[in-house]
Amino acid sequence: MLSAGFAAAAQENPAAKIMENHAVTEADGTVREQRVIPMPQWLSPEAKAWLSRPMPTDANVPQTIEQRRAMLDASQARHRDELLKMFPVTVKDSKVAGVPVREVVPMTVKHQDRVLICLHGGGFNADSGSYSESIPVAGLTGVRVVSVLYRMAPENPFPAGVDDVIAVYKELLKQYKPNRIGIFGSSAGAALTLEVAVKLKQLKMPMPAALGPFSSSASMVEGGDSRSLYNTDGWRGYVSVQDGMQNAEYVGKTDRRDPVLSPIYADLHGMPPALFITSERDLLLSSTSELHRAFLRAGNQSQLIVFDGLPHCFWNNNQLPESREAWGYMAEFFDRELGR
Repeated sequence: MLSAGFAAAAQENPAAKIMENHAVTEADGTVREQRVIPMPQWLSPEAKAWLSRPMPTDANVPQTIEQRRAMLDASQARHRDELLKMFPVTVKDSKVAGVPVREVVPMTVKHQDRVLICLHGGGFNADSGSYSESIPVAGLTGVRVVSVLYRMAPENPFPAGVDDVIAVYKELLKQYKPNRIGIFGSSAGAALTLEVAVKLKQLKMPMPAALGPFSSSASMVEGGDSRSLYNTDGWRGYVSVQDGMQNAEYVGKTDRRDPVLSPIYADLHGMPPALFITSERDLLLSSTSELHRAFLRAGNQSQLIVFDGLPHCFWNNNQLPESREAWGYMAEFFDRELGR
């Protein structure tokens, strides 16, 4: 919320700089605020340039699902081509248990007895990570990665995606011991990672050795402070007001407090070791940190890494030194936990 003087100045001159902080707290605790946020100076030059690029508009520009999927498919193709120049792996489309997957295999497999399951992000309705999330981890760990192309909303709401991943996991158990399997993903894929883990516990199936929920929602009920502050590009662009209806097409008719759909409400005792990664300008910062605490309260081994100043799933930008650092943490975690 802008003070009256600054609102008038901004209306007359949109380029006018706001030079003061201002906040109003309402009777119900709702806060309306304006803040001046300097660029964190310890960010890499590449990150500073990325965060400073021009923003076309702050307006909400709707996309059809077809437009969104086409845009992200083209983006993933670019990521694939760029990352294949950085990491010595091969990629091919295949099927496991009848579920479409992308097989990402290092040229030199260091550990034939290990496998990682990657669950891509994309808001449960598109693919924003089947290549960009899997190729760096496969390249750095020297381990086969199976990137699952699970069924998505709106055509296939919850629990279709969970069912697909469970089917792939069951099939891989025929070839790999559970203590040599890790599951990870970013954003929607991070949430799906935890949904699958809760479902595996309910089914009394062997648990994987490690979980990598990299920027995850915790609940389909609310998203905490960060969901009201940021969008997927951090401070930049349109941010919707929380109304408790996020991911409605994915949720479908399921109770939003269902413990599989919203793992923060699940019995998390006995979960595998988990590495949570997020960033300060991530719309899922609150959820990710709450999940980490929930894992600790349940007596699980859990680590949380937060990068300052960067937006949601910044590690999908392969030009950033911070992305390479994040990939390194992911690889080190799986090297350690699948090697026990």
